[in-house]
Amino acid sequence: MSNRFRVSGLLPRKLEELNLPLPAVLRHAGLPAGFFLQEKIFATTEEFFAMWRAIAELSGDPAIGLKIGTESRIERYDPVAIAALYSENFRDALHRTARYKQITCPEEIRVTNADGECTVEFVWLLAREAEPSVLVDLCLSWILSIGRRGTGNVLNPLRVELVRPSAHRDLLETHFGCRVKFKTDRNAIIFRTSDLERPFVTHHAELLAMLGPQLEAELSERKAPQALHEQVKTALKRLLAGQRPAIQDVARQLGLSTRTLQRRLTDHGVTFQQLLEEARRELARHYLGHSSLELSETAYLLGYEDANSFFRAFHHWEGTSPGQWRSDYRVDGCLMVGGKAAGGSQS
Repeated sequence: MSNRFRVSGLLPRKLEELNLPLPAVLRHAGLPAGFFLQEKIFATTEEFFAMWRAIAELSGDPAIGLKIGTESRIERYDPVAIAALYSENFRDALHRTARYKQITCPEEIRVTNADGECTVEFVWLLAREAEPSVLVDLCLSWILSIGRRGTGNVLNPLRVELVRPSAHRDLLETHFGCRVKFKTDRNAIIFRTSDLERPFVTHHAELLAMLGPQLEAELSERKAPQALHEQVKTALKRLLAGQRPAIQDVARQLGLSTRTLQRRLTDHGVTFQQLLEEARRELARHYLGHSSLELSETAYLLGYEDANSFFRAFHHWEGTSPGQWRSDYRVDGCLMVGGKAAGGSQS
């Protein structure tokens, strides 16, 4: 199982709207300065928890998790939440969220039914520590917000159960619309089983039929083993931020010994240096095309000792300077290779 959480690209904007400066969050969490500049933002379970602890501590707001988990603007919903909203009823929505959440992270949404109650829990499959309270609040409020929006705001849980000691009871009970029990053996939100049959006013069978196959394909891809060279490049992209990672650093990220990783790379006919250069090249294109970073800052984030070293490497890759490449990209809105357009904007 891959220890990778896909962090929403909309989160940085949300944090800025809440007056949480991104550099401060990253420093507090011990994350690389270029963390939010990744083409696709990934984090390990440990990094994900550290990020949310930093958000909670820097905000000083006991309701921060509830606020982020209750997004009122549907254009900011991720595909999993949209699929849930298009569902026929609350039961179907819970089924889809539990199934498709596997696409984005090593996390399981467990839905169980017994004695007239439906319990929803979030289980962090690779966690070696307790999940931050802010993340518990976010996840439980996220499930409730989907249920309320889908049913037209007629849904209230029976209760919420939290492992942590009693704190901010009035705030939580007002938000969830039910009693909150503390010092329990699980973090869960409990609904009446009868609530599962509540129809969704947001149900849209045609759009769901279009979105479903895409999510199923992503789920199949997620479950397929990732090629070794892609695993190494992913690790390198996360480690590249003002340093040049060594093979030992990557092996540690992948849970392998250095000797084992070296042997597997040799078996695949590729060298660590080749993958480092590929990772740098892909990141360079992303930074130049999708951010306003200075060229010297880009060089730093790619682990070069100075800007000139980056300029020479980039010219070798693309046959032009970083500044000219960025100018061409932004004028034409496409990736330029050998003076010819190679397609639309890079995703």
